[in-house]
Amino acid sequence: MDKGVSMANAPGHRFGQIIGEMLEEILTQKLQTFCDERGLFLDKKGPRGKVRRTKKVRRIDSHGNSHDLDFVIEKGGSLNDYGRPVAFIEAAWRAKTKHSRAKAQEIQGAVLPIAETFHWDSPFLGAILAGVFTNGALEQMKTNGFRVTLFPAETIRSALSSVGIKITFGDDTPDADFLRSIDQYSALPRVKHEELKQHIVNNNQKLIDQFLAQLQNTLDRQIDQIILIPLHGNQNEFRTVVDAISFVNNFQEDVFRDGGFRKYEIIVRYTNNDKIDASFQSKANAIAFLHHIERGVIA
Repeated sequence: MDKGVSMANAPGHRFGQIIGEMLEEILTQKLQTFCDERGLFLDKKGPRGKVRRTKKVRRIDSHGNSHDLDFVIEKGGSLNDYGRPVAFIEAAWRAKTKHSRAKAQEIQGAVLPIAETFHWDSPFLGAILAGVFTNGALEQMKTNGFRVTLFPAETIRSALSSVGIKITFGDDTPDADFLRSIDQYSALPRVKHEELKQHIVNNNQKLIDQFLAQLQNTLDRQIDQIILIPLHGNQNEFRTVVDAISFVNNFQEDVFRDGGFRKYEIIVRYTNNDKIDASFQSKANAIAFLHHIERGVIA
């Protein structure tokens, strides 16, 4: 790359922004339908009533730091009120493998602190990627809890070719190829833009369906079991939140003579094998957590 050309102005980066915006448009359409069918709210780029006037989807982590995100799915959310975030989903494109690890780290850096802030909800973490990503970058995201779907570069190249844009992707793709493709894309009539997006969808329909099935598996889950262990006590298992709250309310913490009561260990297991582990030293906090879980199920 010319030393006088910044990354932001590089033809490959500009072309990547075009593909990335198309991916976001495709994902917006698919996720909006998914949320409408389930009474969920999809927070996406654009103004949002009284909540915000800017276009950015932004959340604050437990340390007070703000993070820009692509999509947040909420229970009980509306244009004027934030709901409980139950899914964070990112979309990204990379044309060259040398930038894929950095993109994976960028996504993790934005999403993981927010997911930790809302860890009581064990939110779904997802990424729809397209283009050229190394196996190392993909595995890095998966080991950090992301459900990752990759649209192969060939499916994007084929879709572009269908509207007359010929290009290959890789570390050796010259800037001239990207510049030519940018000009060709800019010259496309609106109807061709829509055809291009539909080709991308058609080429990756199976992957899209699999991703949405994973999302549904998480968001439609139900509580299977609540395990509650007062430290040094016996394991107690419950089928309902109400029974667990009743146990905590009636538990006599001062019956232990070997150092006294220490804490409650609570494990919530869901029907899709998700699990939340929590520890509390006070009865009030343990009950607050169980009420939070209860509201999440019935919201």
